[in-house]
Amino acid sequence: MIFLALGLLLLTARVLGELARRFNQPAVLGELITGIVLGPTILGHLAPRAELVLFPTTGTQADVFRGITQLGVVLFLLVVGMEVNLSAIFRQGRVAVSVSLAGMLAPFAAGYALALAAPAMLGMHAGADHQVFALFFGTAMSISALPVIAKTLMDINLFRSDLGMVVLSSAICNDLIGWIAFAVILGLAGLSAGGGDHPLGDSVLTTVGLTLLYITVALTAGRWLLHRILPWIHAHLSWPGGVLGFTLSLALLGAALMEYIGIAAIFGSFLVGVALGDSYHLRERTRAVLEQFISFFFAPLFFASIGLRVDFVQHFDVVVVGTVLLIACAGKILGCTAGARFAGMAPRESWAVGMAMNSRGAMEIILGTMALGAGIIKESTFVALVVMALVTSMLAGPSILRILKRKRVQRFSDHLSPRGFALALKATTSTDAIRELAALAGPAAGGDARVVADAVLEREASMPTGMGNHVAVPHARLPGLVQPVVVVGLSRAGIPFGAPDGEPAHIVVLLLTATDDDGVQLELLADVAATFKSIAARTQAEAVGSYTEFLALVRTLHGIEPSRVENDTR
Repeated sequence: MIFLALGLLLLTARVLGELARRFNQPAVLGELITGIVLGPTILGHLAPRAELVLFPTTGTQADVFRGITQLGVVLFLLVVGMEVNLSAIFRQGRVAVSVSLAGMLAPFAAGYALALAAPAMLGMHAGADHQVFALFFGTAMSISALPVIAKTLMDINLFRSDLGMVVLSSAICNDLIGWIAFAVILGLAGLSAGGGDHPLGDSVLTTVGLTLLYITVALTAGRWLLHRILPWIHAHLSWPGGVLGFTLSLALLGAALMEYIGIAAIFGSFLVGVALGDSYHLRERTRAVLEQFISFFFAPLFFASIGLRVDFVQHFDVVVVGTVLLIACAGKILGCTAGARFAGMAPRESWAVGMAMNSRGAMEIILGTMALGAGIIKESTFVALVVMALVTSMLAGPSILRILKRKRVQRFSDHLSPRGFALALKATTSTDAIRELAALAGPAAGGDARVVADAVLEREASMPTGMGNHVAVPHARLPGLVQPVVVVGLSRAGIPFGAPDGEPAHIVVLLLTATDDDGVQLELLADVAATFKSIAARTQAEAVGSYTEFLALVRTLHGIEPSRVENDTR
């Protein structure tokens, strides 16, 4: 029955995930809907015995199923952590801190004040402490969901972008602060967040202190040690089995330690991923194998399982749901947007950051489950938190795409020119390729080619720009640019650009946009990825014999005239 339940859940999640993609929405939306369809909300009402047999709430089968889904999110956070570049986050420290703090303080203040004023309306449990309930409600309104945010950014091809790094770094700060705060709240309620004792006693100060110690050690000495160990593993153990086994084992041990301390296990595996991923000794192919297996097996199981945990019909309260949605969305979006604007981001990208940070997903449900078990909230509040988590997760991807979309369709082919096209690149490395293309882009950018090359290389150092599928898009933002500059180079032999699939790039597109480009860079990056998505398109592009042939091919692939203007209401 466990195999049947997992197979059915995974199959439905993949089908609905692909269907969501067809409607230009992130796959995580379909995976979340899977749990609603197969859980007590729909299947439980249509065929209650079948739903109970497939997904029981008690017994060995339920325990095993919960263990597998928990394993799924722990491993997914490992992949997310491996994609985080610490140096890039440190460079964005001011923006990340500004967005994170503003995005927490605004919804926390609103939620805390309302919970103090009207606890009964918001579903405070009869035996709960009023102050503890208010602190919990404020924290629940302010926390984001790092797994959902990461998966949404992956699904809409913004994970490796500048905006994606700002959102992820802000979400990391937000969640670390939020979970530590929640540990304090559970400590005030006389419980530990992890549900177990640790060697130094069950106290709030011990939990917080050990958590900070774990974070410090993992990102300093742990990161240094792993960087030294990885070459030995590659040299003496089988590949890829040796490094994969070591990585997964370390992630599970980190998760176990963090859970034992009293904080959610997912942050243990996440920090292991950050420490491992920061080493250049971890091969791109290893990252790709882990990401593909976990993202298409474990992650869908976890996101689909969210909807299995609650009956939305029986405990649905319109007033509580509406209040929670209003406070959570208004506080988080306005707070994060204001924080991004204060840090100097453009208006359009600031709103996109606010919408991305509004995703709650699994984190909200985990918080709600703990609070429900601790006797802090009623079932109606738990349902409201789950509905808020699902709604915000569903809205994030489409809202970001709509906010970043301009009236005029941004096509990289609109900015091509014969002088910005290299039919056969001489370079064999990514650095040489960038310098070669920068020489072509220099005149159009109105500056020295060396200035262009240095800017692009600095961006490349923070995170490789290989998209995979033989395509790389090195890019940078330069002050004073009036229009985007696009330069294309082809390489028959291929040039390594650190792509997730480990394949060299045969099509290299250099993008230069203004410092305050109002989302243009993101649109052009997405356009390049969409244009060369199919094998046929890439094969034809690599075989062209001139600039004219290349431009004709791209215009054909776009299927529209470059001057077409898109309707706002599309």
